[in-house]
Amino acid sequence: MGYPDVGRRRVLAAAALGREAGVPGPEPSAGDSLRAVAGEIVDISPHLVIIETPEGREERLVIAPWATAWHGGDTAPADIPIRSRVMMRTVREGKVVERIWADTVRITGTILTIEGRKDLTVELSCGPHRGRRTIVIPYRATGRVQVRHPKLEPGYLFDAIGVRRDGACHALLPATSQPPYPARAVPPPPPAYAGVQSRVSGTVTWSDAFDEEERGLAYPMVERSDAGCPDAEVSCAGLPYLAVGSLVQVKNVCAERAVNVPVVACGCVAGRFCDRCVECGTSPRGRIAELSPSSYIELGGDLVKGCFNAQIGWG
Repeated sequence: MGYPDVGRRRVLAAAALGREAGVPGPEPSAGDSLRAVAGEIVDISPHLVIIETPEGREERLVIAPWATAWHGGDTAPADIPIRSRVMMRTVREGKVVERIWADTVRITGTILTIEGRKDLTVELSCGPHRGRRTIVIPYRATGRVQVRHPKLEPGYLFDAIGVRRDGACHALLPATSQPPYPARAVPPPPPAYAGVQSRVSGTVTWSDAFDEEERGLAYPMVERSDAGCPDAEVSCAGLPYLAVGSLVQVKNVCAERAVNVPVVACGCVAGRFCDRCVECGTSPRGRIAELSPSSYIELGGDLVKGCFNAQIGWG
């Protein structure tokens, strides 16, 4: 996912505006820094996990006594199957695992078709840059999903957390309450961004459309010509326009952690959700950014919860 030469574009933009380019990465914060580690499990026990990283390197990590795991439901870390794809939150310079998410996916888009009577098969449009995606809502999960997604109909938005099983994506948990409007009827934003506020508050989510170890975000208000995305420039939040390559400071107000993250993609799907995050209070309406899993985890986010209240700022 993303666009080439993001770093070079950031440097050129900073030079044109007469300011420092900024450095991607975490801001100083209290407590131990967090590191996201991705890979495929080669072996696992209650105390140790061995993974093969996306680069093909073997890495051995200690599992903390307090560590927890999710694989379609809460489970003991040692019970995660071999060859599962995992994202892990680690501490102590990335050597100690405290949270594992196995084969976890997020399915976000506009419903195109829905078929089935028990297990439901749903085809989604995930935006022009992500294409179409077919997912399954197992019968045992349909009640839970429909409590927060009552309109399982073409034209409405869908957002769920699930797992990869047998080559298919299974939606198990609603990631948000479904907006009551069709995807093409996003409420208008407040008065145009005037450039006077240094930070904007709202909801930050994550997407599995990024590469496993990528650090970056998708942003709704990227100019269409810049992103090559005809569905861009839609948001009910009062956001300024940013170019691909811009460096954004994202702060998780729940965890009091901040990181500088580059805009690497168009967030046209995220911009259609005028919802709220209710982790540690209630956020203002609107998704202001969609992070890669690694960036989201390193800001203290939980992939299963799916969002955190955030503030974003820029230089």
